[in-house]
Formats: sequence, structure tokens, C-alpha cells
Amino acid sequence: MRIETLVVTIDQSDHSLVARMNLQTDAVVGNQCQCTSREELFLKNGKVTYLNMAERGVGKNRNIVLQNATADICVFADDDMTFVDGYPQIVERAFEECPRGDVLIFNLIEKRPRRYVNKKINRIRQYNYAKYGAARLVIRRQRIADAGITFSTMFGGGARYGSGEDTIFLKECLDKGLRLYAVPYAIAEIDQDAASSWFTGYTEKYFYDKGALYASLYPRIWRMIAVRFLLRHSNTYKNHMPFGAALKSMLRGGTDFPAERKRYGECGSA
Repeated sequence: MRIETLVVTIDQSDHSLVARMNLQTDAVVGNQCQCTSREELFLKNGKVTYLNMAERGVGKNRNIVLQNATADICVFADDDMTFVDGYPQIVERAFEECPRGDVLIFNLIEKRPRRYVNKKINRIRQYNYAKYGAARLVIRRQRIADAGITFSTMFGGGARYGSGEDTIFLKECLDKGLRLYAVPYAIAEIDQDAASSWFTGYTEKYFYDKGALYASLYPRIWRMIAVRFLLRHSNTYKNHMPFGAALKSMLRGGTDFPAERKRYGECGSA
């Protein structure tokens, strides 16, 4: 089982990221910067391919590193992660325990826990996939390629809409019949003090983008999902925006989404 780590980052001027992240496998690093070039480094733990590109958008970046990957198993990573020692062996163990798994979802170590923690191996279905992000995903590369699954380039940091490319990716995996499992192992620690590439507070744009995301994921019932989201998370945003204003922004974002999707030429979820 060959493992490759796929890193997305921006504006790296040297190769120090490899050591900072404690990468221990072959790796492909998508560096969105001001130039276009390809560099290959042969380090202690394997070959690292740097793909420098002028484009922006995390979904586009993830697609490019995935297209340039060659390993059986690919670990998605952001540049604010530091991998634990021995993470390739942890990944191998998890796939041995989930031999039919196409996508495994791991835990992340946080000093101030806020992400959902997997406590046992659990099958992921349509009702429980949306709480996970791309930095927790490890995939069987060929299964993703055979299914024709890619990341949305309309959603995520640097794209038209601020976040959600990972949620759309997971839903497409489920829609196309892939098997997803949550596993109770942590493979990296995430720096919670790193600046977010998309979240700037509970603003009008935040809710507008969230409405567009729900219109993409649930085109028939997105309005109901929007209301449920606002009711469920009211304590989080109520000091920043009233319920009515947040709902208005979400409805506008969802209503505008079909025309925006057509303009960008990207297919949405059905």
C-alpha cells in the first residue's frame, strides 16, 4: 500500500513546509503563488513534488494535486497541519480495519476541541457526512478517479463562495455509491491560531454563501435546511446578526445559485 500526502497551500517561497508539517510519505504540494513551475525534491521520507501555480481557489488546488497523485492511498492536508509520527502506519491500520472503505475520515488533534471526534469506526451516510472537512480525509485514489469525482471550484477559500467544497465532495462520494467510514484515530494536529482563508465572521456574505451551499447540496429542500441551520446555531451568530437578516441573506444566496452555477459552467448536486 503506497501512501501519498496531498497538501494545498498558498504563497510558499521555499520548501520548509515539508519539515513543518512533518510529512513522512511521498507528497504533492499545490502552492498557489505568483509563478508557474514544477519542482521535485528527494528527501528522507520520499519524493515531494511542488506544483507552483498562479491560480487561486482551494477546490482547484485540490483537484490539481489529486490529478498529479500516483499512490494507492492519498491523504488530504492543509498547510496548518502537523502530522503525528507514524501516521502512514496509522492510515494502513485503518484501511486494514475497513477493507471495503473508499474514503476514511480521521480525527484531528486540537488544543481547543471544536471538531466532532470519532470514538469508534462508523459508516458515514447521507445523514451524518456534513460535519467533516477535507483535512480529515484519506481516500483510495483509483476509486475516486473511476467515479469521476472532483472538488467544486465554486466553493472554498479563494473561490466564489467561501466554503463547502469538502462537503460537496463527500456528498458526491455518497451519491456515487462509495463507502465512507469514520475512524477513531488522529493523524495530525491542526493549528487553530492560523488565519482562515474564508471565515471572516458571521457576516452577510457568510450567510449568503451558506445559502448557496445548501442550494447546491439539497436543490429541492434547501430553504428548509437553511431555516434548520439558523435555528440550530442561533446561539453562535445571534450577537452578530439577527435571525431575520441571516435568513434573508441565505435565501438570496440560494436563489442566486442556479444562475451563478450556470455562469461558472459547473454542475451541481442533484
